[in-house]
Amino acid sequence: MGWVRVCAEWEMKSVRRFDHAERSFALFRLPDGIYALDDICSHEYSRLSEGELWRGQVMCPKHGSRFDIKTGKVEGLPATRPVHTYPVKVEGELVYIEIEDEEW
Repeated sequence: MGWVRVCAEWEMKSVRRFDHAERSFALFRLPDGIYALDDICSHEYSRLSEGELWRGQVMCPKHGSRFDIKTGKVEGLPATRPVHTYPVKVEGELVYIEIEDEEW
């Protein structure tokens, strides 16, 4: 699939949900850049884009699992599996994420 346009950079607040081809992605703006992960918690269905941000982590709003925004690594139970991360680039004024076919 390759690089998919998400939004204009000026539209990117601290969190943005992006739906594409029946999948949901959560994008987070941190001081050092924009990061993307699967929007759905690996523990139980809940949108990470609706969670609280804290020190480079996002907390799942349903059961409080925490994930590192840069790596997708679990930082707090009850989740035990990481969430997938995606490369992000900004070209000109546009934000893109890279989605490979094998990730589907």
